Amino acid sequence: MSKDILNLEPKALWKNFYSLTQIPRPSKHEVKVMEFTVKFGKDLGLETIVDEVGNVIIRKPATPGMENRKGVILQGHLDMVPQKNSDTAHDFEKDPIDAFVDGEWVKAKGTTLGGDNGMGVAATMAILESKDIPHGMIEALFTCDEETGMTGAFGLKSGLLKGDILMNLDSEDEGELYIGCAGGTNANITFTYSETAIPANVAAFKINVTGLKGGHSGVDIHLGRGNSNKVLNRLLWYCCKNFGLRLASIDGGSLRNAIPRESFAVVTIPDDKKDAFLKYVSEYTLIVKKELSAVEPDMKIEAVPANLPKTMIDEKTSCNLFKSVYCCPNGVVRMSNEMVGLVETSTNLAIVKSENGIIKIQCLLRSSVDSAKQDLENMMQSVFELAGAEIIFDGQYPGWKPNPSSPILKAMQDIYQKKYGKIPEIKAIHAGLECGLLGGVYPHWDMISFGPTIRYPHSPDEKVNIKTVQLFWDFLVATLKEIPVK
Repeated sequence: MSKDILNLEPKALWKNFYSLTQIPRPSKHEVKVMEFTVKFGKDLGLETIVDEVGNVIIRKPATPGMENRKGVILQGHLDMVPQKNSDTAHDFEKDPIDAFVDGEWVKAKGTTLGGDNGMGVAATMAILESKDIPHGMIEALFTCDEETGMTGAFGLKSGLLKGDILMNLDSEDEGELYIGCAGGTNANITFTYSETAIPANVAAFKINVTGLKGGHSGVDIHLGRGNSNKVLNRLLWYCCKNFGLRLASIDGGSLRNAIPRESFAVVTIPDDKKDAFLKYVSEYTLIVKKELSAVEPDMKIEAVPANLPKTMIDEKTSCNLFKSVYCCPNGVVRMSNEMVGLVETSTNLAIVKSENGIIKIQCLLRSSVDSAKQDLENMMQSVFELAGAEIIFDGQYPGWKPNPSSPILKAMQDIYQKKYGKIPEIKAIHAGLECGLLGGVYPHWDMISFGPTIRYPHSPDEKVNIKTVQLFWDFLVATLKEIPVK
């Protein structure tokens, strides 16, 4: 672990971010970071609350002379996405993140960095412990399990928080103010299969699709990156039809909100088709590399000889799997008519995994238009039910409808222009922010989202731009000084 980040400015923020990198905090395993946050608040002598779902709320009184300002809720989530390269030895439940400075960026060695949303949490911590920053009443809302289900936002009760303005510090482009986001739904698809005997006169291979960039299934979905599950399935489908491929197991992707980077399958091929199969794998690799050359220069597809598996997935289920995954929508479905460059509707074919007689497929559907999201659900239901699978939708969360007349938006536009000489861009984001859920519980809140520049979240390439962290911090401090009166 490099401690160089402790020398970066603003030191108060980076100090807290470094502390967060030392605490394992993957989604669903946030006990240690919750305990750390509670201790942090209590050590400062501040009112600290843990609600029934595990959100941590820390309340700091207004500084002298600022008691008449509207209360501000600074909000971020404590969990991080646990993604690592296959050649990286790292246990996200036990090991610290190995963060380091690389020129203009802070990165992590072979894993996600946790800048999403560690930057927002660290900034809020720095405000809480500050002694020379004027501000009205501050409430820090640290939510749990944002990345895998927004459990904290779903479980937040009304009446706990007293403020009027929510600042979500979970956006990833400095100089942009976000006033809306997409809603989402999880699609959970299940095939049930029988285990059958190994055919005679076959050879086994493990097919590996690796080296893709992956990324955030909302923020990066428009970049046209390869989806390892799609790349693998296309090969399996063809080889099943032409070389008698049979499937023993499949394991692709790991998180519903991360574009899958790696997928693996164990298959058998008749002995008399081995050479033709291996020749096609080489040809297919060149085809896909050519198709994705601009976005996936490091992609690898290989078929490696393997030991014969004990059993196979029955042929009918394998065929139905290959056909339905081939048909499954993936990527951008429609761009927004209202906001140029904004994705309206998308889906991410995130996970395909076989185990103990079950093949589980999980997709995350996003849209800022409820009817379009419903249409996408119907489309996917039709595909997979035709293939004999069961499909269940859950985890639905609402979008955040933009309010161009937001008072805090107008105030922050003016502050940014005065400070930096330009007007910040006003945007909505295709990712799911917690604002939609939180605003449903506290409908009177005036909400906005902003943050420093983070690239490739939800992947081991995640990085935070150092210069923009200072800009983000200075803007946050300036805004708190000028919060409107009650």
